Formats: sequence, C-alpha cells, structure tokens
Amino acid sequence: MTQVAPEQPLHRALGLTDEELDRIRGLLGRDPNDFELAVFSLLWSEHCGYKHSALLLRRLPSQGKRVLQGPGENAGVIDVGDGRAVAFKVESHNHPSAVEPFQGAATGVGGILRDIVAMGARPIALLDGLRFGDSGWQFRRAVAGIGAYGNAVGVPTVGGEAVFDEAYRDNCLVNAMCVGLLPADRVTRAGATATGAHVILYGATTGRDGIGGASVLASAELGEDDPDKRPSVQIGDPFTGKKLIDASLELVEGGLVESLQDCGAAGLASALAEMARDGAGIDVHLDRVLLREAEMERWEIMISESQERMVAVVRPQMLEAVRRVCGKWELACTAIGDVTDTGELRAFCDGELVGAIPATFLTDECPRYEVAREPHPLEYVEPSPENGTSKAWIYEQYDQLVGSRTVRRPGLDAAVLRLRPSLRGIAVSLQGPPPGERDPFRAGILAVLGAARNVACAGGEPLALTDCLNFGNPEKPEIAWELEQAIEGIAQAAEALGIPVVSGNVSLYNDTDRRSIPPTPVVGCVGLVPDVRFIPGAWREGDVVLVATAPGDLDLAAEAALVRYVWKAAPVLTLAHDVSDGGIEAALREVAEYSDREAEVDVPDDAPGGQVLLACARADVERLGRKGLQRIGVVR
Repeated sequence: MTQVAPEQPLHRALGLTDEELDRIRGLLGRDPNDFELAVFSLLWSEHCGYKHSALLLRRLPSQGKRVLQGPGENAGVIDVGDGRAVAFKVESHNHPSAVEPFQGAATGVGGILRDIVAMGARPIALLDGLRFGDSGWQFRRAVAGIGAYGNAVGVPTVGGEAVFDEAYRDNCLVNAMCVGLLPADRVTRAGATATGAHVILYGATTGRDGIGGASVLASAELGEDDPDKRPSVQIGDPFTGKKLIDASLELVEGGLVESLQDCGAAGLASALAEMARDGAGIDVHLDRVLLREAEMERWEIMISESQERMVAVVRPQMLEAVRRVCGKWELACTAIGDVTDTGELRAFCDGELVGAIPATFLTDECPRYEVAREPHPLEYVEPSPENGTSKAWIYEQYDQLVGSRTVRRPGLDAAVLRLRPSLRGIAVSLQGPPPGERDPFRAGILAVLGAARNVACAGGEPLALTDCLNFGNPEKPEIAWELEQAIEGIAQAAEALGIPVVSGNVSLYNDTDRRSIPPTPVVGCVGLVPDVRFIPGAWREGDVVLVATAPGDLDLAAEAALVRYVWKAAPVLTLAHDVSDGGIEAALREVAEYSDREAEVDVPDDAPGGQVLLACARADVERLGRKGLQRIGVVR
C-alpha cells in the first residue's frame, strides 16, 4: 500500500493525522498494520465518522411521538398511521459529482436508494437538490445522471431544487433524497445480533471503482489534481440496482434476513463495522468475495465502494432460501463471513488473519473534535438571473409517475404520493436557503421553513425532517462557526414547528483551491395528507387571489402558525404557493405558468417574514378567515 504516496508516511497519505495514529496505537496497544490502517482511515474520515460535526449535531431535536427510528441508522423512520411507516433520508454526492458529474450524480441516487432499502422499505420517490455555477455542461451531465439512474431503476423523481451561484462553480452540490414505505412493525436495522449467523454479500461483484471515495473525495478539499481522482468515483448500474431492491425486499418480507446494511461509503469496512458496533463481532473472509478485477489487494477488497451491493445477516437455516431468492434475481450471493461474540472485526484471506480491530474502536472511539469557531463578516450576494428562469426542462427529464402513486407532480412546492389503497398521502419536499443567502443561521431557519411551507402548500401536515449540511473545511474556525450557526437555525425552526430531525448527512470539505462554498444546509420534509382528493392544484377562472403572511422578520412562532394555517386550509384552496426567492411577483409568474392562466392583481410589497400565495373560489373566501390575509386580485 505504500505506493499510494511514497513521499509521505502512509497514515498521512490515507488522511490520518499524527495524533490520530497515536490514538490508534493506544487503542490497539500496538502498531496497526497497513491493512488495519486503511480501515481506520475510512471509518475515521469525516464522511463516515463525523469527527468535526458529531458534537454539534447533538443540538438537533430528534425525538417525537411518530419517530420509530431516529439518527444512527441508514435512514429515519416515522409512523404515519394505519400500520404504515415512512423511511427517508437525504445525502450528498458532491465531490464525486464535481470530478465526474454523470456518474457522481447517478451513484448518489443509487446510494440513497440502498439506504432506504436497508430499513426494509420500498423506495417510492426521489428528490434532488442541485447547486452549480450555471446551467452549463457540468450541470446538464448531473441532471442526466440522476435521470438515467432513477428512470431505469423505476423510482419517480418528484421534486427538489436547482440553484445557480458562481460560488459553486468549482464545487457543485448534488444532494439526493429518497422516501420509502414499510410496515410500521417491520423496521429493519443494521446491527448483527445473531451469533453464529452468516454474513452474506449479494448484488454486484467487487472491483476497484470507488476505492477510497469516503476519504479521498468526501473528506478532503479538491484542487488542481481533480482528474487524478476519477478512479475514486463509483460506477453505477441501475438495472442491477433495480434487481437489488426487489431481491432485498423479498428477503425482508420473507423473514429470511436478520439485518441489512448498504455497502456504500468505505465498502465492506464500513458496512461490517456498523453491523458489529453493538457488541457483536464479525469474521470476514476476503478470498470469498466475488471479484470482477484480477489481483485485487486485500485492502482494496475491504474498502472498495463498488455499487449495487448489500450485506445481510442470515441464520444458517435460511441460507439456501436466501441463495434461491438472489438466484431468481440473477444476483451474486456469497457467504463471506460469520457473526461472532468477540466484538472484533477480523479479516482473513486464504486462511491468514490480515487484520483484527474491535468494532467499537472504528465507530464509538472515532475522534470527536470540539472545533474552534470564529464569526466572520456576512454579505448578501445578488443571485444569478438564471434562478428566475423556468426549471421545467430539468424535471421533465425525470419519470415522475412510475409506481402509480404520484398525485401531484413536480413544478410547484411539494409533490404528493398516495398511500394506496387508502386515500391518504404524503407530501415531500427538499429545500435549501434562498440564492445569495450567506448568513448561516438564517440559512438553516429558511431551509426548514421553506421545506415545511412547501409541504403545507400541498396539503400536508409536516411530520419530520432530514438534513444535508454542505459546508467547507471545518478545520477553518470561520467554517466551523457557519456549521454551528446553521445547526442552531435548523434546531430552532424545527422546535418552533414541533417536528424532529430524524436523519441526515454532513458534507464537509467542500473547498476547491482553498475557497469554501457558502453555508448550504438543505432540508427535506415529509408531511401527511389526509385525503389526496382535496389538495391545492392550479388556480381557476374567477378565483380570488390572496396572500397569507407571517408578520415580523423570522418570528418563528408566527412562521409556525402560518404553516399550520396553510395545511389546515388546504382542502378549501384551489392553489397554495410558497413565496420564496424572487418575492410575490416571481411567485405570481410561477403560478400563472403552472396554471396556464393569468390573474389581475395589485402586487403588494414583499414582507420580511414568510408569505404564501393562495387562491380559492369566491364562495369559499369567508371560510378562510381574515387574520393575516390580504386580497390582491382575481384570476381571469
């Protein structure tokens, strides 16, 4: 492995500091060998270990009466009643997309799909949050990658956002959110609890693509050598991904697996460490892993991030049934190890022990840094004119209806998916701060409020949140301050709304040539729609047009009241649309385009607080009440 960077010590080439190497030596009571050092470097990377953010993330509220699974698993899960649950999460694939936008974005979709499947849920919707310098080649390739994977795998892409800002020119953001359904009493988790059970690797075979992605790409700044990092970008195969989803759900529904884990960032190293973290041990035999490339090194097999792979814990009596299911779906399926009671992750190859690490050293003992924080001057930046143009050409490339659940398509605020066979539904949205916003505290608040208002405008009561925190290098005190401030903003807004943050992802080191991206917290929201037959759509001729306003500048109590008012009033409304960046004039243009009908209005002044554009039949106006409402016109 010393060929990785012969000019410096191996641990530094792998992204570990001298102090972290000393910590590893102290934990093990000896020097780690090269194989073990490679495993530590991945599990202790920022992407896997959250070492610069874990202490800050404790501020986020994560408890609630509907929460079945909060942070700590592959995705969050909430109870939506009638014995059903929703699993959802948003994650980043920023650096891979900056290096190779098509595959970076495509495999971001594949990864978030597997996170949902690992909870035992069937994916029913995808959303994407994109921030690029402009709508040029790189952006279009990322859009194509999202469409290629999502369309082929058969999951509709129903929402998201696209923002253009010069600050993202060298470090784009590609955030992917997935939503899935499962029975409320059948949440699948990753922990290995059955001593003596087999560890099964199934799906695609293992190659060298994605080697070191979690540390080389996701936990370091980019620079002039970006093309050299192309081998670290994974290669996606959506058709295998589709088979993997169906096979996994058949295994779960048949009661054939004890636990599931996505084999994503850091490959087997991360998957097995996560499965063994609660006291179990795992012995893995690397020579049993099916390879698609010859002469792979042992450490390469262990940390490869080859896509479309899952790891399952299977009791011996279920092994043949598992093999039959995987054979039916034409997926490779191999017993590569066993669950033990040693508490260690031990790797063997050709009968030789090549590494042994107590699993808790890789997870619970990962360093957690109290980062230095330093406020810095803030400056609003004028947004790019491209943000005001129609985004229809983007989402028209995505299959929005596959799965036959989509009741409200993308194009305005949140999408709605029906919880068949009932008439209930879920509204889903993904929202970041407005273009040009550079205040991290406001960015966090506005992302939450924007996502919640979008859900309310589609008739949904917001139930829970997921977040993706995109920031620069946290070792810079000013960036650590931005991260802390954004988390505080998210926390305060979530508390005001009375909803928890149940899952998420931190994407740090979004720097290129020492320039950091602006603070960009992106928030996904899931809400419950009582009856999908009564959700706002497009305004109609003769409708009265009104504006509902939360008075004051980010008065969180007033903002929460506005959200409640809108979702409760939704069955009376023909239209509800969040007034976001661009103000009321932009909102009116968007609604006119969406409805294919103009309105005669007296445009009021934009307010500093949240605003929602409403429309309803003249006969229903009195049912809306008067507090905080202003009539501004009528639809022609």
